[in-house]
Amino acid sequence: MKKKNYSYIGIAFIILVFGIIFIPRIVNRIKDNKIVDNNKSRSVGIANPSDEEKKALALSFIEINGKPKKVPNFSFTNQDGETITQDDYLGKVYVVEFFFTTCPTICPRMNRNLIEIQNAFKNEDGFGIASFSIMPEVDTPEVLKAYAQDYGVTNPNWNLMTGEEKAIFDLANIGFNIFVGKVADDEMGFEHSGDFALIDKNGFIRSRKDAFGNPKIFYKGVISEQEKMDEDGNEQEISMLKEDIKKLLNE
Repeated sequence: MKKKNYSYIGIAFIILVFGIIFIPRIVNRIKDNKIVDNNKSRSVGIANPSDEEKKALALSFIEINGKPKKVPNFSFTNQDGETITQDDYLGKVYVVEFFFTTCPTICPRMNRNLIEIQNAFKNEDGFGIASFSIMPEVDTPEVLKAYAQDYGVTNPNWNLMTGEEKAIFDLANIGFNIFVGKVADDEMGFEHSGDFALIDKNGFIRSRKDAFGNPKIFYKGVISEQEKMDEDGNEQEISMLKEDIKKLLNE
């Protein structure tokens, strides 16, 4: 019986020490409103992000020599025979691609993804797409018009454009840093990137940051949301692009 009494005394002593040390601290935290409902905290954080959180979520500007890179001036003819310039896109968020209508490989996949994006923003007047043909001698306005109809282009702000070849190549390689080139041993004679660029309402190229804090610059345009990833293990970025379009539309 004595051993049991010693055990009870020991337990009582531990409880007493705990009360002396910790209960005053708990009372003080309650007085200072430092005890927070974790679930409430999480929901408030999502619904009302702080300025710092908003800054972290904001899309980056692509900077060249310390200055945000803006879409250069251009002037081309669209599928309706109209002259389209960079000014026609001011006030709109838009996606840029370089393609050609007879491309048998990545272009059909890119444009199916763009159709999906178009349909995701079908009620958004402030969204557009700019498609520049890198084979202007073939892709006349009439050819582009038929191509647009075949793919289901309905957005009035989606212009498929043709023009002078050098001007289009310079726009791609210098203006957007999206590779376009002629390749002698290629079946079609051309090689080009399957990436998309995202432009904000003021004509600046924007993107989210990578894991190292650097702008991603481009979005993979070839892999669909349904595929999720390609044979090399690269993940699709169409979902990411849709999210970032929404962010820019809300800016």
